[in-house]
Amino acid sequence: MEKTSFGRVGERLARQYLEQKGYHFLDSNFRTVHSEIDLIMNDGGTLVFVEVKSRHNRRYGEPVEAVNPAKQRHIRLGARAYVMKRRIEDTHIRFDVVEVMVSWEGETKFRHTRNAF
Repeated sequence: MEKTSFGRVGERLARQYLEQKGYHFLDSNFRTVHSEIDLIMNDGGTLVFVEVKSRHNRRYGEPVEAVNPAKQRHIRLGARAYVMKRRIEDTHIRFDVVEVMVSWEGETKFRHTRNAF
């Protein structure tokens, strides 16, 4: 499976996972010049910007480790643009990471890190 299509599958699975946990979907793949927000969800009144990391294995380390300070900076810039574009005020904001591990046999596991950065 191509990298981008696997990433989109991971985003779809992460969305379903979060919705099962009671989150409400707002938007996905919000792009700016320098960033893209994978999922934007509402968790009990908190606006949650979610970075989804999909992997088949941990060969190159933990997926959450790929959300390094530079990536975090880009996500924050994208979040700021989203809030400004939607004219959102007086809302709590949080940044989460959802790791989606899909084995070659098709088994899927999730790890959700709230307040990841």
